[in-house]
Amino acid sequence: MTDRNTSRVYTARRPVDGEDWAAVAAALNARMAARRIGQQQLAEASGVSVSTVRLVQHGTGRRFQNKTLTALARALDWPDDYLITVLLTGQPPGTPGSADEPVTSTLRRIEDRLIDIDRRLETVEQIIGERDTASENA
Repeated sequence: MTDRNTSRVYTARRPVDGEDWAAVAAALNARMAARRIGQQQLAEASGVSVSTVRLVQHGTGRRFQNKTLTALARALDWPDDYLITVLLTGQPPGTPGSADEPVTSTLRRIEDRLIDIDRRLETVEQIIGERDTASENA
C-alpha cells in the first residue's frame, strides 16, 4: 500500500516543508525505550549504521532515504511505512495492531513472524536429526 507521498525517493539533504523530523525522532526514541534497546542493537537489527541511528534519534534535520526509515521501522516491528507516515504527517499512525492500522500491514507482520518461526523450526528439526544420527552410530 504505497501512494505518491510514501513512494518518492528523497534526494535533498535538508528538510522539506511539511516534514517533521522531530516527530520521527520522538517516535523512534519512544519505541527504543519501550523495547529497551540501544543504538547498537537497532543498528544491527536494521542494517543501518549507528551514526545514522543517532542522527535520526536527534531529529537533526538531515534527510534520510525512505529505505532507511523502512529498515528502522521493520527492526522495531512497525509497518514498513510507519516512520514515513510520521515524517509526512507529524503524527504516528495507529499503534500497530489497533483498528486503524491497515490490515495489509498487520498481515505482513504476521507473515514475517511465521517465516521466522518456520526457520527456527527447521533448525530445531536439523539438530534433532543430527542427534538421532549420532545416537544410531554410537
